[in-house]
Parts: sequence; structure tokens; C-alpha cells
Amino acid sequence: MKELEYPFDSSYIMKKSKGLKKALLADGSDRIHKKIAVLGGSTTHDIIKVLELFLLNYGIEPEFYESEYGQYWQDAMFPGEELKLFNPDVIFIHTSNRNILDYPVMGDDVAAVDGKLNKVYSHFETMWKKLKELYHCPIIQNNFEAPFFRLLGNRDGADVHGRLSFINRLNEKFSEYARNAEAEGDSFFINDINYLAACYGLDKWSDTLAWHMYKYAMCIPAIPYVSFNVANIIKSIYGKNKKGLVLDLDNTLWGGIVGDDGVDGIEIGQETNMGQVYLEFQNYVKMQKDIGVILAVDSKNEKENAIAGLQHPDGALTPDDFVSIKANWDPKSENFKAIAKELTLLPESLVFVDDNPAEREIVTAQIPGVYAPVMDSPENYIRNIDHSGFFEVTSISEDDKKRNEMYMANKQRLELEESFADYSEYLKSLEMEAEIKPFEKMYMPRISQLTNKSNQFNLTTKRYSQDDIEAAAADTDNITLYGRLKDKFGDNGIVSLAIGNVRGQAKEELHIVLWLMSCRVLKRDMEFAMMDEMVSEAKARGVKTIYGYYYPTAKNKMVKDFYLLQGFEKVSEDAEGNITFKLDISGEYDQKNHVIQVSNK
Repeated sequence: MKELEYPFDSSYIMKKSKGLKKALLADGSDRIHKKIAVLGGSTTHDIIKVLELFLLNYGIEPEFYESEYGQYWQDAMFPGEELKLFNPDVIFIHTSNRNILDYPVMGDDVAAVDGKLNKVYSHFETMWKKLKELYHCPIIQNNFEAPFFRLLGNRDGADVHGRLSFINRLNEKFSEYARNAEAEGDSFFINDINYLAACYGLDKWSDTLAWHMYKYAMCIPAIPYVSFNVANIIKSIYGKNKKGLVLDLDNTLWGGIVGDDGVDGIEIGQETNMGQVYLEFQNYVKMQKDIGVILAVDSKNEKENAIAGLQHPDGALTPDDFVSIKANWDPKSENFKAIAKELTLLPESLVFVDDNPAEREIVTAQIPGVYAPVMDSPENYIRNIDHSGFFEVTSISEDDKKRNEMYMANKQRLELEESFADYSEYLKSLEMEAEIKPFEKMYMPRISQLTNKSNQFNLTTKRYSQDDIEAAAADTDNITLYGRLKDKFGDNGIVSLAIGNVRGQAKEELHIVLWLMSCRVLKRDMEFAMMDEMVSEAKARGVKTIYGYYYPTAKNKMVKDFYLLQGFEKVSEDAEGNITFKLDISGEYDQKNHVIQVSNK
């Protein structure tokens, strides 16, 4: 919904929230349901109201628990039955500098100030640990915005007695806790209202009237910005991030039109002020690769001109930075679809970046769900993409960092495939090796991420947080498997997951509750190698029958017959299209003839 895309009109969202919610609920989108507990140190009603809109727009249907005003600590430490029964999927703690009750005063010595600092921090750390112990779910915690006055002027940030210094030190302790939590595999995230307040303007943000009249810790028009930021963290946790940027070239990555002005005539580099602006944008785009964002080009241009522009000696980006370059005179919407198909991604997982509003309108009209941020002037390009939160990072795996390399390797595989008349000979030529093992601690973040990102090759489309994955791995009644696939072109990373639950009085049934695979390894026989290993593990436990399930969504029709291809028989199908399959493994199991060398050592 365009009204909820950055940059948005916060006043319009506040006034029209009911109508926007009604329109979102009526659009027929598939959404995942998540329970979110909001524990507030100030008024949170409107924050929740707007947060719901952004989450619905991201494909998440939220259900909320809201603490009473200012009762965040009491709810966390002494939860009532309502919160216990609610059993949240995510907890958001909305506190601010208004909740710091004991600041340093000029009479305090250094030890006294440190004591106050540690007391405030301990108050929060104790609460985080209690919530983790009770609910084992992701926690989102605000840090602190700067104070709205500086008693000591510019010295306030350096003097140990300054409130600004105190808050800066607290924020660093919060950040250190978040870093340590990530290292330990815990899902703890900072909602950086310190940055939001700075962007918004601290004087406007710190509206004392809003506090004293309504107990809002920021001005009313800033509420959508807080809600939007929290929504970005939550959608990232549940795999709703975008995956790539599809970029125009002329007047987007450089100034001018390379076909008319020539390579020497485009603006990029240090020679002109606008050349510097475009160079800064290219550097920003290139940095996106470091967090796993896929880059592609969709330009109305001659291919040779496009390549020449990307080879400009003063530019930061080169043709090798892009997994796909479509430079021709076809409609950009068709090129966009072709790029998505080539990458085996859903088109809506890619963001279209083009300076031309007409092109943006055509692409978003022709391809539902695609975002095309406003690119009104080059000096705002970075801000408009960055503040949109398309690629909010809640965790980053080694596979994320190598994603562009993986897609580049896929291009080489496709080129090789085209040179073979016999597909089986092509598969043999890849020299594939699979590592199939039970879930391992070091891969838990990637495994959780994959359950929330995979939509097309996903039989049950169940979503798991990292805590859920760890619990599944620890359950002795579960068989868990991850599959990693390598070949002569490189490592595809972890590409397949399965969880089977052993049930029945005699523990002779295995019910496959999760089965998914990354679409970038389609038609590579990985699913057969995974099934062989699942059957082997099941037989070792005395299982005689395996049940598989297919739950249809708008995006996973491609795997409707997956279990039939694996040798299962169809048992039942209900009115919603949910299908149950069964495989008897009490005798000999007919393994599929795949060409992957499998290691589970």
C-alpha cells in the first residue's frame, strides 16, 4: 500500500488508520499470524494502532497484548495470567529517557555516577533475562533518545555529570548486551529511537506537551516513525525483508544519458558536485552486497553502452557487481520479471530503483507487490532507500555475505546447462556434494532465516524463530536435517531443511512438519538426497510409516505433487486443499537415483 511506504505522510496515517486497516484486511493477502506483547513505559495505544498497519502491509497479521500505562517492569517481572496465556511471539519494550529516574547531579563523584549507571542498566538487564526465561521469543528494546536540554551545554556529552553523557553510556551498554546476545544465539534487538529522534529533529520529537498531556514519549506526528521502525525489525525476524535491488542506470547510478553523452560525458566521480553525489550513491549500493543484497540492472539502453558506463574508471560499481544486467529496449516491467525468474525469486522480493516516476508507476502497476521508492533527487537517493527499511538486518550469516557470489555461480551453472543436450549429464558434470546433518548450533540463525524466507518450495510454510529451531533440535522425538550443497562452481550454502516428528504409541510413525528448499537449487536432485537421509534416520528409529503434508498457499503450488514424486501415496485432501500423504518404509525403501555425493559425517 503506497500510503505506508517511506516517505509517508504521518498525519494522514494517524487520521485514516481505520480506513487503511480495512483496506489492508480486504486485499486478500496471505499473512502469517504473530502475537506481539507491547510493554510500555509511556502511552502506547497509537503506536500499536499504527504498528498494526505497517505489519499488515508486510504480510504479518498481528495480535497485541498491551501493558497498562507505565507498567512495563511489572508486566515483565510479575506477569499476570493474561500475559502468560497470551504467550507472545515477540516482545517490544517501549521505554524512553523519561523512564530514567535517577540521573547524575553535580554533587556526585565518579563512583556515584557509575553506580547510578549500573543501577539503571541492571534494571533493564534483569528484565530482559526474565522475559527470555519465561517466553523464549525475540525481544525488541528501545534505546534512549538524547535529552531535550543540555544543562552543561556542549560539555554535557563529555562531563560525567551530563545527562547526555549518561544516556550515551547507557546506549553503549544496551548495544553491548545486544552484541553478546547475538553471539550466544539469542534474539535481542535494539529499536534505535536515538537515531530516529535525531533524524526527526530532537526539538520537535521531545514535545513536552505531548508528555504532560498524553504521556507520549515523543510528539504525536512522530508515532508512525516509531511504529514503522519496529515493524521493520519484526518483518526482518520473520523473513519479510526484500532480497535485492534492481537498478536503472541513466540519472540513477550516474548523471546524464550514456547513450547520448558518451562515457566521458556522464557525471560520476570527484570532478563535479553531482558526480560526487552519484559516486556516494554507488558506494552505498556496493555496500549493500556486504549484507547479502542482490544487485541487478534494468535499463533502457544498448547493452554495450550500459557496460561501458559501469566500467567508468571513476565509478564504484562494475559489471561484476551485478548478478543480472538487462539493458535493452523492452518494457522494464518485462525485464524485471525476467530478472526475478532468472534468479528464481518472487518479483515482489526485489526493489525497483529508477529516477523516472513513469517507469516506477508502470513496474508497480504491472507487477503487484513490487516496491519502487521515490527517487526525487540524487542527493536523497540514499536516504529514501535506507530509511525504507527494505533490508533491515536482525541477523547476518555467512551465506548472506556470500549471496551475490552464489547467484553469480548460478549464472555459470545455467550457461553450462545450455551446453548440454542431456540434463542428467549436465548434473553429473556439476560434481555435486551434499552435506546432510541434524541441525547444528552454529547454523541456527541461517536455519531460522530460511524457514521465514522460503515461500515457493515450502510444503507447510511453517515459520520458526531461532528459539523455535533450537527447541525443535533439542526435542528427542524430532528428526532434524539441514542440507548444504556444493559443486565445482562454489558453495550454495544451506539450501534445504526438514523436521520430522516421531509419534504413535509404538513410535512407529514419522510426521514431516517442515520441508523446504531454496529455489536456487531446483532440479538438482537435492530433495531426493534429503529424503533418502530422512528415511534412513527414520528406519534407524524403528519408524514404519512416514506422513507428509502439503498446505497450499498462493506461492507454493509448485510443490503440490512433491510427495507423489518421492513415492508417497495420497491419503486425503480436505476442502481447503490440505493434502496428507503416506509412505510405507517397513520393507525395502526404493532410493531415488540421484547424482549427488552425500556426506553426513
